[in-house]
Amino acid sequence: QLKTFKRKSQWSDEGIPSKWKHKPPSPPIEKHVKESGSDLKGNGSFESSPKKHLADSGREPEQRPFVKTSSLFRNNPEIPEINRAAVKQVQEKVFTSDSFSQMELHPHLVSTITNVLKISSMTSVQKQTIPVLLQGRDALVRSQTGSGKTLAYGIPLVQSLQGMETKIQRSDGPYALVLVPTRELALQSFDTIQKLLKPFTWIVPGVLMGGEKKKSEKARLRKGINILISTPGRLVDHIRSTKCIHFRRIRWLVMDEADRILDMGFEKDVTVILNALNAECKKRQNVLLSATLTEGVTRLADISLNDPASIVVRDETQDRTAPEQAAAGDAVGSPACVEQDGFAMPDKLKQYVAVVPSKLRLVTLAAFILGKCKFDKHHKMIIFFSSCEQVEFHYALFLKVLAGDPEAEESEQSPLSSLRLKFLQLHGNMEQAERTAVFQEFLQSKAGILLCTDVAARGLDLPRVTWIVQSNVPASPAEYVHRVGRTARIGCHGNSLLILAPSEAEYVNSLASHKIKVSEMKMENILSSLMKDDRFKGNQWGNKKSDSTDPQEVRRRATVLQTEFENYVHSSKETIRWAKKALQSFIRAYATYPSALKHIFHVKSLHLGHVAKSFGLRDAPKNLSASTAATNQGRKRKMKPKRPDLRKKPQDKRRLAEILRSEYSSGMESGLSKVQRKKRPR
Repeated sequence: QLKTFKRKSQWSDEGIPSKWKHKPPSPPIEKHVKESGSDLKGNGSFESSPKKHLADSGREPEQRPFVKTSSLFRNNPEIPEINRAAVKQVQEKVFTSDSFSQMELHPHLVSTITNVLKISSMTSVQKQTIPVLLQGRDALVRSQTGSGKTLAYGIPLVQSLQGMETKIQRSDGPYALVLVPTRELALQSFDTIQKLLKPFTWIVPGVLMGGEKKKSEKARLRKGINILISTPGRLVDHIRSTKCIHFRRIRWLVMDEADRILDMGFEKDVTVILNALNAECKKRQNVLLSATLTEGVTRLADISLNDPASIVVRDETQDRTAPEQAAAGDAVGSPACVEQDGFAMPDKLKQYVAVVPSKLRLVTLAAFILGKCKFDKHHKMIIFFSSCEQVEFHYALFLKVLAGDPEAEESEQSPLSSLRLKFLQLHGNMEQAERTAVFQEFLQSKAGILLCTDVAARGLDLPRVTWIVQSNVPASPAEYVHRVGRTARIGCHGNSLLILAPSEAEYVNSLASHKIKVSEMKMENILSSLMKDDRFKGNQWGNKKSDSTDPQEVRRRATVLQTEFENYVHSSKETIRWAKKALQSFIRAYATYPSALKHIFHVKSLHLGHVAKSFGLRDAPKNLSASTAATNQGRKRKMKPKRPDLRKKPQDKRRLAEILRSEYSSGMESGLSKVQRKKRPR
């Protein structure tokens, strides 16, 4: 009866004659609904009306999915127009016509570079850096990602060690120390140095990193390692606990990705390492390398470098071919200038940005993966997230929904449907053996999708990567540069996509201020790739062939895909817990953007219900905002001092005496002193 009364009141507002107000619905009303069906399409109250279905059975398949899609494509913020300023990107000349044989290098080393590494000509950074380092000078090297910086220091390092007057023995200990920020980069650098040392078997390289057994590392240190590659944290651990480690013969100190070492909170560890080196060896050659230089690197250069040569690769008009021109003062001052000039980007890298409402972020990302890795030519893709929880959640979700059922795929005759997507995950919470296995598998595979955090953003040379997708915006433009630098390496072609919410569209201007040029990719074009996959056409169509240009059909398929995501997430309490955990980690990461970007990325600008939808949750979890606020309030309480008067410097001895008496008083006279303080004039 209540429902009947509501329908009556609704129809009376639509202009229904008053004589029908107190009667049950009759055929004339059905006629009215039929005539005004175009106005009431989105109204869910008519979805289950049997009379409606009988009267208009021909249109029933169209009406049903539209009512279903209204929740996904309704109440979304408008997508703003992106006004991209004219940006001229900073370009570097990557290759030169010079060969390694023109350098004063050992013939066996040149042969190894040509035959083992398959490299015939030098890059610009190698041409400028190798002669400087062979002279024994300190250097501060900045060059774009994928320009060959590892060989730029590795070749002169091997050349100098093999040419020492007294032949190096394994038991001598380390002659060179290479610090890198991540374990994967440590493995990659170790592999490169090991290949360079192929003709010089008496020089032994070694790697130390977290996650490995310390007992086996100590055994290798006792036997002797001549070129030691390590992450800062693990090296400090060995300095404090391993007696056999020493730096008496250190001749080289190399810090690769120096700014990232500082960003990851290794400043204290770097200080401990520098103190240990300075205590045992007086003179050594120091090299700092990165694609982006920050103020922290400038401070580190002041501490560790002695009269350094600043090597900054630019285009031909700005190229410094004479490193001798860079004096010590110029080297220290150059990072700030470089930062103002903008970041150098690979010439063959195409950068795109897509503005996607939060509610549609999950289906848009899934449609992009399907379009590029399943229906297009074989692509190799890396997708960056801001937290380990998000990587784990999306990996399990995509593996279940997008990878498909192999038995069903084998029965299909279409060559497109026979392709099975290959997903991998890489983040800091994984066991080291698993991280190494994933890294090697993705390194050797021709196609696949790697979901990862920023552990894979620095220095890794992953061949044949064609797409970089940033699902979460990086906290700094420098981090953006390193992420997209995993593709378009050493002159190859590459593409990148940055996904922004409508409230984050201004971030494009922030990139433009650093001379980073992006083109817009429309969300509708990404979602249209769902038309190629008949798994998401729904049951209502039967064998009817759908129109690939129909935007309404694209919306229906997007809703079917979103429904599959939500059904999987709500299939068990465990999956719901994973989704909530990933959502909370996203909100925590969103709250940590620097103050310079708070006007673009602020927690208050998030619609929690829409963001929850992007994690497969049908509603925003209860008390999510309250728990976040409580966390922030707890942080504020920690920041507030218990005794603010103790932090103030006492003005005279009498004030100091009062404080001391209050600390040791019985507390009986505290009320009197408070009254007297209130009466005391300021």
